[in-house]
Amino acid sequence: LRNMRADGKAIVIITHKLHEVMALSDQVAVLRKGRYIGTVNTAETNPQALTEMMVGRAVSLNIDRPEAKYKDLRLEVKGLTCRDHEGVKTLDDVSFQAFGGEILGIAGIAGSGQKELLEAIAGLQHVEAGSVLYYPPHPNSDIAGYHVPVDRNGEELVGKNPTQIRKVGVSLAFVPEDRLGMGLVAGMDMVDNMMLKTYREHKGPFVDRKAPRALAERLIEELEIVTPGVSTPVRRLSGGNVQKVLVGREIDSTPTVLMTAYPVRGLDINSSYTIYGLLNQQKLKGVAVILVGEDLDVLLELCDRILVLCGGKVSGIVDGRGATKEEVGLYMTHVGGGKEAAQDA
Repeated sequence: LRNMRADGKAIVIITHKLHEVMALSDQVAVLRKGRYIGTVNTAETNPQALTEMMVGRAVSLNIDRPEAKYKDLRLEVKGLTCRDHEGVKTLDDVSFQAFGGEILGIAGIAGSGQKELLEAIAGLQHVEAGSVLYYPPHPNSDIAGYHVPVDRNGEELVGKNPTQIRKVGVSLAFVPEDRLGMGLVAGMDMVDNMMLKTYREHKGPFVDRKAPRALAERLIEELEIVTPGVSTPVRRLSGGNVQKVLVGREIDSTPTVLMTAYPVRGLDINSSYTIYGLLNQQKLKGVAVILVGEDLDVLLELCDRILVLCGGKVSGIVDGRGATKEEVGLYMTHVGGGKEAAQDA
């Protein structure tokens, strides 16, 4: 882009990432809800000022990383191996632990097995080998009373589909990368999309729409979802509002494990920080949050630990409080990279 500018070309770049704005642009035009707010010279502004123009009020750009009261083992993944329909390994002997009361980030170059890992845990992906053991939450945590007790020695999830996982008392919430392909039905309104999570619980031929409608109305208010109403098809909502609908529905199911892939991709900065806040709220309740992300700055600020995948293998697990972007980046491109490789470089 810089070379094109040097050649005399005019370039318009649209992005939600303010560091890209500051690094690449000469001027910034700000829109808010379809209205033109103003244009400023990049050299004369900063991310905080741009954020206030975008949102219309002061917003803190600091991401919290609170400490949960209880931290207990929730998932133990051992030797997980999966193949795609062509027989190529998408996950190769993946092992790690995820704890309630922490956010575990998953980093890696696109296509390194992130999608397959979450789907395998959720019972949506065939597992060739390995084990996923689930452990119930701490008896004194905020979520312990919502769930049926399962085997405290570990409930095996491999071999179970999502319905079977739910029947044994395991509450997994999954926010997939494909919001309108896997997470929601684009042609349905908010009420019907809320019902996708609970309709099997109804007895008889009729379903009660009062509770899903109340949930939809509550999410609109609490998450500031911009929509003409609960009867509007979700395909007519912006990407950020669609994501809020999906995340809100999954969190309302009081999960013990919350898995989410690229939850703020394409979202404005205000919506992004709303999502970060929701993830932290779940962590503080004792939920094990597994977050697949692409922005290393956010992962390093938000996550307690970061697991790095490279070519379907675990190349490293680092502490979010002490790791650097360079260390994580080397793990993303080299199995067994990290501090030693960084020092050599």
